[in-house]
Amino acid sequence: MTAELGHFALILAFLVAVVQMVVPLIGAHRRWPGWMAMAEPAATAQFLLTGFAFGALMWAFITSDFSLRLVVLNSHSAKPMLYKISGTWGNHEGSMLLWVLIVTLFGAMAAWFGAGLPPTLKARVLAVQSAIAVAFFAFILFTSNPFIRLAVPPFDGQDLNPLLQDPGLAFHPPFLYLGYVGLSMAFSFAVAALIEGRVDAAWGRWVRPWTLAAWIFLTIGIALGSWWAYYELGWGGFWFWDPVENASFMPWLLAAALLHSAIVVEKREALKSWTILLAILAFGFSLIGTFIVRSGLLTSVHAFANDPERGVFILGILAFFTGGALTLYAARAQAMEAKGVFGMVSRESALVLNNILLAVSCFVVFFGTMWPMVAEMFFDRKLSVGAPFFNAAFTPFMVVLGLALPLGSVLPWKRGKLGRAAWSMRYAFGLAVAVTLLVWAMQTGRSALGPVGVFLGVWVTSGAMVDLWSRTGRKGNLGRLFRLPRADWGKAVAHSGLGVTIFAIAGLTAWEQEDIRVTQLGEPFEVGGFTLTLDKVERLAGPNYFATTGSVRLERDGRAIATLRPEKRDYPVARMPTTEAAIDYRIMRDVYVVLGDEQANGGWTVRTYIKPFANWIWAGCLMMALGGALSLSDRRFRVAAGARRAPTGGVPAE
Repeated sequence: MTAELGHFALILAFLVAVVQMVVPLIGAHRRWPGWMAMAEPAATAQFLLTGFAFGALMWAFITSDFSLRLVVLNSHSAKPMLYKISGTWGNHEGSMLLWVLIVTLFGAMAAWFGAGLPPTLKARVLAVQSAIAVAFFAFILFTSNPFIRLAVPPFDGQDLNPLLQDPGLAFHPPFLYLGYVGLSMAFSFAVAALIEGRVDAAWGRWVRPWTLAAWIFLTIGIALGSWWAYYELGWGGFWFWDPVENASFMPWLLAAALLHSAIVVEKREALKSWTILLAILAFGFSLIGTFIVRSGLLTSVHAFANDPERGVFILGILAFFTGGALTLYAARAQAMEAKGVFGMVSRESALVLNNILLAVSCFVVFFGTMWPMVAEMFFDRKLSVGAPFFNAAFTPFMVVLGLALPLGSVLPWKRGKLGRAAWSMRYAFGLAVAVTLLVWAMQTGRSALGPVGVFLGVWVTSGAMVDLWSRTGRKGNLGRLFRLPRADWGKAVAHSGLGVTIFAIAGLTAWEQEDIRVTQLGEPFEVGGFTLTLDKVERLAGPNYFATTGSVRLERDGRAIATLRPEKRDYPVARMPTTEAAIDYRIMRDVYVVLGDEQANGGWTVRTYIKPFANWIWAGCLMMALGGALSLSDRRFRVAAGARRAPTGGVPAE
């Protein structure tokens, strides 16, 4: 009965979404307050109904209701409770229900916290947001119904994909979807502004918190996915340029560009047209990511579905929203006349450069991701575009961005002097050069990648600190430093996080050590100054798997450091093996051990990596997310705060 109630709630939410899509738009056009006001309770009702449907599906997974086809295909009675819950979204149908739940959540939040928005703009934003929900409700109900019953329920289920039975992957999709779907709010604001024919500084202030929230969630989601790939797949890498990884990375790049361009709209009423275009493209690339993951067009280790018919439906959604918004954008181009004028050397110009680099790097990733499909469809050639292409084509843009970021952040608005900005950064530049020379001297004869990455990382991080200190005045008032707005601190922390991530990626790539060998039990071997000994191998049983577990003693200079327990697991229900790496996490390095197969001579294959600064990658990502959260908490950038300054129209450029 619970499943039927969930299905009924989903149908009701769909009908409410249709009404919310149509009535407020007509009300805004006719200036009918009652019709416009209907959007707010409709948005709340839509969210509550969808939440009930999602809760009903989750309850079916928690209670192992094997009369539901989806539970049979993605759960098992012996599975740990965490993975029963995460199994709700660890499949195509459930993940799409989570997607539309988040769409309705953002729409409800716009209704709850958008009291200061002009009534017509608010009505149009909620109507556009509901139109997105309508499309995905239709997709779920007509192609991906999660509440289908089986006539003859089996005794037990077929289990969840073992690769997804991991804490990192349990929380990775919700954060990623909050980012993906969060960009729908920026899209809704852009389309609503195009319909109204007005984009001003107030609009820039309103759209920034939504974009910032989406970017924070995307950052956390991508970091969780990268961390999972690092320790779960057993390959020792943190990023593989997999199509699904790229699908989340592309909107992240465009969201970062949108954040910075919205600043120019808010402060200078410039770059209006470009900012609207970025808002459309950022959500468009979120839809492209959904298409990649669910169409079966491109294969991936963590794609959700392999169904061309569903892919065509999603392609239709992509074409309708992105194509329709771009058509409206072309028709309303004259209404987005820029007011702010700025010189070639100014903060506006630096932000334009930032936007160009981020947008072009996004399209480089898009080209590399989609080119194998294009080559096969139109040229009948099977190609593989892997890490060498992406590293060679993407890295130069990030190098230029890292070089320009500290200078651009200290340039004044409208017009500045490059020499003065460079002089203010002399200590940051000197520190970066000194650390680079030290590293170069220590690794003479090795790759230049490490020193270059160290320079960029130290330059970006120290530049962010100098920029923050410069805001305290010429005399450097320490008390004033702690009274600076949270947005200033957020900017410094986020930029520092980017610098830490750049440094860590370069250091790990340049200085990683790898060893693959066949070793006998009790036979020590040396890797990177560490002594490792495989003491024993045991056969153990887990809750829903059987494991071959090694016990590896890790020592250095005769001192015991840790005992690592790498595993090879076999999930009998899913009939799938997995590799569980054992990692000794430390601040400056990780020792990463993978147990391979038993050999004919009684030995075991063991793969060992020494990975310097690996944890700094995710620490840098968390710093970026923390910086975004600090900025989001600044009252100046909340929708209501912006609205109080100008409740009925635009605000003057600052």
